[in-house]
Amino acid sequence: MDFAMALDGRGRTATTTEHEHIRDMIHQVLFTAPGERVMRPDFGCGLKALVFMPNSDALAATTRVLVMGALQRWLENEIQVDEVEVRSDDATLEVAVGYLIRSTGERLIEVFAEEVQGPGP
Repeated sequence: MDFAMALDGRGRTATTTEHEHIRDMIHQVLFTAPGERVMRPDFGCGLKALVFMPNSDALAATTRVLVMGALQRWLENEIQVDEVEVRSDDATLEVAVGYLIRSTGERLIEVFAEEVQGPGP
């Protein structure tokens, strides 16, 4: 099934390729906050919360470790993470992930971007 849930041209549940499915799973891990899923409260990596921290080399290193750890924990059977780069520009968070698809041996670099909300009042 495709993520986010959608209907195809025939009115049936949309499906996706293995590569797109893995990309969707990476997106879910990156942009899901721990505690957001009731049945898996530790799922995700809390990446969005780091956007509002003061920018520094230490924060960049911490973010890379956090992302790599979460991807390795939740997707270790599907991918091997090689590199992670995180950029924040205004309200957009951009994460580049280099990884190996274990089932095919294919190496990819994908960029994931998401709009983030500012800190609450």
